[in-house]
Amino acid sequence: MRKTRNRVAIPAATFIAALALSAWPAAAETWPQRTVHVIVPFAAGGDAIIRLFAEPLAKRWKQPVVVENRPGAEGMVGVSAFTGMHDDHVLLFFSAAAITTFPLIHERLPYDPARDIVPISSAADTTVSLEASESLKTSSLDAFVAVARARPGKLNYYGQNGGSFALLLPGFVKSAALDMIQVYYREPALAYQDLAMGRIHLMMATLGGAISRAQSGAVRLLAVTNKRRAVLAPELPTMIEAGYPELEFEGLQGFFGPRDMPAGRQNRIAADVRAVAADPGVAGPLAAVGIYVRGSTPAEFAAAIEEQRAKMASLAKSLGTVPAR
Repeated sequence: MRKTRNRVAIPAATFIAALALSAWPAAAETWPQRTVHVIVPFAAGGDAIIRLFAEPLAKRWKQPVVVENRPGAEGMVGVSAFTGMHDDHVLLFFSAAAITTFPLIHERLPYDPARDIVPISSAADTTVSLEASESLKTSSLDAFVAVARARPGKLNYYGQNGGSFALLLPGFVKSAALDMIQVYYREPALAYQDLAMGRIHLMMATLGGAISRAQSGAVRLLAVTNKRRAVLAPELPTMIEAGYPELEFEGLQGFFGPRDMPAGRQNRIAADVRAVAADPGVAGPLAAVGIYVRGSTPAEFAAAIEEQRAKMASLAKSLGTVPAR
């Protein structure tokens, strides 16, 4: 592992354009006409949400829905594959980070986040937790902050290489005036192991996996980042309740379409996603692992993404540098 200290005209043309525009509603009504592929930038095992949505959507669309896992580079491989296909029967299922965070932590992107990825509908919010090493014996976030301040330069935290966590935790450490060492790993599993062994002391992770580590006695859960408390661990305060609103964060995931997707098609897909999200057979299994189903309209999804993008931009500005990768 590597350690660093904390440190961003013509009438004909007009007619053709009008004809194209007039054809969009019809295209939306007849879509899909063949198999729909959904690119997921997660490895198998991290795609539980889309797997539960795929079959009900296939029934509604009367076409197969094929989930394609394209993991790698913290999601960049899958997003790049999607934006390069230019196929109206290929969708992307991913976190909002492709729009909100990737532009802040990568110097160059192989896609335009403002045009190449069209928000269709949110699908779920993943519950995110803050966990500390059991070796510190801290039972609250305030207690952890007190220990860290009493031991300047002695504690480590896992600084994820990509995604929103790459900004959230470093931003918190800076805003709380903590002198901690940021540690990077090639594989998150190694960080989990070192947290359990007391080699690192703080990290963010999805609650589903964190609970099993806490139940084993290896870590202590301090809070959840979401706006509401988690059903899986109702005793845990939210970051807002704990007094650290800068760490408030929803693990927003959903469906995206390709550039220039017609509005009618966006609305049609979003309505179907919302219908599936209302099915207890979909929402129940996800709630059991700390994932809250949340369907939306395209406008609602875009607004939630913009809220998160503004938060990430503010964190990046406060850090003053692009996080190390």
